[in-house]
Amino acid sequence: MNWQDYYQSRICTPQEAVKAIKSGDYVVVGHACGEPRSLTKAMSERYAELKDVKVVHRVGMGECLYAQPGMEEHFRHISLFAGANSRQAIYEGRADYLPRFISEIPALFLEGHIPVDVALVTVSPPDKNGYCSLGISVDYTLPAAKMARTIIAEVNTNMPRTHGDSFLSVKEIAHIVLSDEPLMEVQPVPQTEVEKQIGHYCAELIEDGSTMQMGIGAIPDATLAAMMHKKDLGIHTEMFSDGVIPLVEAGVINGSKKTLHPNKIVSTFMMGTEKLYKWVDDNPVVEMHPEHYVNDPWVIAKNYKVVSINSALQVDVLGQVAADALGPKQFSGVGGQIDFIRGAKRSIGGGKSIIAIPSTAAGGKVSRIVPALYEGTAVTTTRNEVDYVVTEYGIAKLSGKTNLERLKALVAISHPDFRDEIMSKARKLYYL
Repeated sequence: MNWQDYYQSRICTPQEAVKAIKSGDYVVVGHACGEPRSLTKAMSERYAELKDVKVVHRVGMGECLYAQPGMEEHFRHISLFAGANSRQAIYEGRADYLPRFISEIPALFLEGHIPVDVALVTVSPPDKNGYCSLGISVDYTLPAAKMARTIIAEVNTNMPRTHGDSFLSVKEIAHIVLSDEPLMEVQPVPQTEVEKQIGHYCAELIEDGSTMQMGIGAIPDATLAAMMHKKDLGIHTEMFSDGVIPLVEAGVINGSKKTLHPNKIVSTFMMGTEKLYKWVDDNPVVEMHPEHYVNDPWVIAKNYKVVSINSALQVDVLGQVAADALGPKQFSGVGGQIDFIRGAKRSIGGGKSIIAIPSTAAGGKVSRIVPALYEGTAVTTTRNEVDYVVTEYGIAKLSGKTNLERLKALVAISHPDFRDEIMSKARKLYYL
């Protein structure tokens, strides 16, 4: 059977497709804005027919109906990154958090630690050769799909066709659901003066020709906006958003100095607006690859002068970083912070890692720089690995510094209202 006839024979409704899911199955769901919402909704609506289905998902941008109260008998969510719609279920013990570096998540599936009975994915319409692209979400989704007993795909006309290692053959897909639903979007966050100042300080640390990793949000966008005067920047990052487009169009980001995938933007997933999704569609400048490649520290290190920029919830005066939890509560996930910090340190020409945070939280009532992390907080990045911490009050260089030097540097970039308190408590706590 040719691929066209196979494709037509596999088209069905979401309700028909999810009948392939059985009680006790492990179901892996495509990540973030690449979630096939018609399929997760149809699966969740079948709850009365199902028991003990494990739903493995990183950031659930959809409704996460399978993680809502009352679903406990039917679904157990295994979260790889606590998102806004699944966080409460983890807090209340109705879902589980699985800590894992992003670079090592695909191995959960590829090595059989988590069986993949069913993969729910979103793909682009097939090309002339019968291949569909996973578009904006290749990450762990492609490796999980390759290991799945059954692949159910939402073929969405709005999913861009991205280049790189992003493709599934139509003949690998068991059930096909057609969709023209708009992809989920993440709008740019307006930048405050605090975030603009942080972006300015981050940009000061980035040399011409560097290869950058950054995330999403006001601080990464502010950093990008502050680099219009830079030259020959490259991108090798786990994810990116709309903020890169103006720099590419201005020729600032061109990848000409990259020593791995020169002239290419390399990523594993993206979150942004319709403008971004249209920009990456069939754009040969952008290459998407699975995260066990993109986030591998040894792969990252093959790039020239890597600069990683990541965020945190708290940083203590020793330089320990809490980026995914505060106390016993899981807020997000470890993500790719460690992957890129380690890759940057070993990159060709020497790299840098930056933790960029506003000095306060809760409307200025709480300092993010603290004498000690809250009790029960898991350390995301150890004090041994942090190069720079940046707030709106400046840059603290920690690499090569003693505990006392770190304390002074971090207090100097904390909010003035908290400096005396931090210094006093830290001196007593650490006998400095």
